[in-house]
Amino acid sequence: MQLIDKTALITGAAGGIGRAIAERYAREGARVAVADLDLTAAEATVRQIGDAGGEAMALAMDVTDEAAVEAGVAAMVERWGGLDIAIANAGIQHIAPLHALSFADWRKVMSVHLDGAFLLTSAALRQMYRQERGGCLLYMGSVHSKLASPLKAPYVAAKHALLGLCRSVAKEGAAHRVRANVICPGFVRTPLVDRQIPEQAEALGISEEAVIRDVMLKDTVDGEFTTLEDIAEVALHLAAFPSAALTGQSVVASHGWYMQ
Repeated sequence: MQLIDKTALITGAAGGIGRAIAERYAREGARVAVADLDLTAAEATVRQIGDAGGEAMALAMDVTDEAAVEAGVAAMVERWGGLDIAIANAGIQHIAPLHALSFADWRKVMSVHLDGAFLLTSAALRQMYRQERGGCLLYMGSVHSKLASPLKAPYVAAKHALLGLCRSVAKEGAAHRVRANVICPGFVRTPLVDRQIPEQAEALGISEEAVIRDVMLKDTVDGEFTTLEDIAEVALHLAAFPSAALTGQSVVASHGWYMQ
């Protein structure tokens, strides 16, 4: 029970990576706030956690809405008395070449990933500083925090920017014992990735099998998709890490994961 008596808020946690982390944290003793745009799906995740013996609450949260983020953090603190771990996980994708990408679509992707991460960071830091017991902020980056792919410019730009935000949090939070890390998964077969496969196949004029083999998994060490369990295990390790030795660093989560 590595997270006993800890409280965690995870955005985009009704499904996919966020849900896997929420369930893993709950099994380790954390009380988990499942924040998501889809409240019904968040409540279903909370029920699943409760049925497994964990404790969780659902929060309706649009991460691009400052008032919604502030209200969600306040509701969690009112119920459980504090916030120890905050994970900016909410994300979307838009597939388009740069010359045809509208500013509205650029802004939408950037807003969810980057503005959402900032708003959660701001609210979480203020709470963690008041508590004076430290804390942990995690950001869901991507292989695209370090590399680039065609057709994904706003996503790539946002994920690169999270590295800078994380490092800034590590510098500023150190005096308050607040740690920060970015998790950079390889491709995971979530609904977000599944939707990209036919979109990229059409845009690139290749088969879906070629997208998987020659685009998504081309540079992996094992030719396999990263699993939800891989990422949840990394998120647990970082949240439970006993010192600030890793703060500000990014962690590449592949089917076998390593740090850099």
